[in-house]
Amino acid sequence: MKNTDSPVSSPELLLVLCTCPDEDSARKLAGTLLGKRLAACVTISSTIQSVYRWQGRIQEDREALMMIKTTKAGWARLEQALIELHPYDVPEIIATPIVAGSQNYLNWVGENVCTD
Repeated sequence: MKNTDSPVSSPELLLVLCTCPDEDSARKLAGTLLGKRLAACVTISSTIQSVYRWQGRIQEDREALMMIKTTKAGWARLEQALIELHPYDVPEIIATPIVAGSQNYLNWVGENVCTD
């Protein structure tokens, strides 16, 4: 990562959370997102426990969590890719603005996401 003179405003960046059925599917999705420059970085936490209501029943599953760093301008393309490629019928895709962080890291995220 390099230092840059043109800072990215943190409200222009998003942290997107997306659960996957396992680490392999999360890695595959992450590789696609990075290859298409829809994300600058995807952090995968391989073992989380999710408890949720699905089709009238309470379910409990082990999943992998992707923490995707992207730009607000790239959000629509990222969301569409996740919906198209995700193995779940109703994938969890939640975006939250990044309100603060290391300026060098924020700049790096902004430089590594293609918004075209």
